[in-house]
Amino acid sequence: MRLRASGKGLVGVDITSATVKVIELKRAGSHYQVESYAVRPLREGAVIERRIRDMSAVVDALKRAVDHARPGSRNAAVAVPASAAITKTLTLPASLDDDEIEARIQLESDKHIPFPFSEVAFDFQRLGLNARYGDQQDVLLVACRQQDVNQLTEAVLQAGLTPAAVDVETFAMERAFQELRHQLPATEVEQECVALVDIGATMNAFHVLREGRVTYSRDTVFGGRQLTDEIRNRYGLTLEEAGLAKKRGGLPDDYQRSVLDPFLDTLVQQVGRSLQLYYTAGRKQEVRRMILAGGTSVLPGLAERLAEESGMEVVIANPFRRMKVNPRIDVPTLAGDAPAMLTACGLAMRVGK
Repeated sequence: MRLRASGKGLVGVDITSATVKVIELKRAGSHYQVESYAVRPLREGAVIERRIRDMSAVVDALKRAVDHARPGSRNAAVAVPASAAITKTLTLPASLDDDEIEARIQLESDKHIPFPFSEVAFDFQRLGLNARYGDQQDVLLVACRQQDVNQLTEAVLQAGLTPAAVDVETFAMERAFQELRHQLPATEVEQECVALVDIGATMNAFHVLREGRVTYSRDTVFGGRQLTDEIRNRYGLTLEEAGLAKKRGGLPDDYQRSVLDPFLDTLVQQVGRSLQLYYTAGRKQEVRRMILAGGTSVLPGLAERLAEESGMEVVIANPFRRMKVNPRIDVPTLAGDAPAMLTACGLAMRVGK
């Protein structure tokens, strides 16, 4: 099965271990406009390591998000985790057309894909002529298990949306970065290496981008859920109460010293470790700036600590900064959710493609 390209009017759908996020973008000249969006919580355990374990819980949360957002389009784009996808750049004769490239990939699938071709969903994109050999072309191959695609599209269908595109999270994030780079100073940003640290509920992902493309990634199993659990255990709260207290405050006086500061210390150490491993892996391009994303990125003091520890300028991601916003959307609420909306935003940015 080929992963199909999207039409106009996409709704980006991001299903994580803690929430379901939907956002609808429309083209507004050379920019985008946010037409609708919603974020809804997920029951614990419904999604584990980016894979759906409880379909009914995910569909229910997605339905509630769609009902709240009321998008004008029913076409949806979803993304498989980067860990579930295989991406390779193939060098093939420049004379091959799309049908011939597809036939070649099928014929040589055992060289590129480590599971039976009958279980595969794949797509490819021509990248142009090979830099060294003028009679060859570079072709980007992306493949994953069909069951991963089916699971996501089934959730979308059951929620009343039409699956129009299946992407890879890395590509969606790279697309969103095209908006994020405008948050950085007007220097030669395209040539700089930028660290993008996405801190979610259970994991934090450290990426280095150069010229808008991910050149290095490292995932660590540590995220905002650990802080929520510590709040819950220390103060005898339910999981929901602890999550609300983390966002809204009102915790006892010892919270900063006893709970938040140790959590931030660990998180800063882990980001520093990921940066160190980037250089240890032989990467010579220096990382000069850092962007924080994910729901946990807005914790008070985190950006300042990372800036002090790394010596870099650290900003919190807001992919909507240059976008117009539909008047029915509460802008401060959208801004508060913005750091966690990168994947959903990157998916919706496929609109018109």
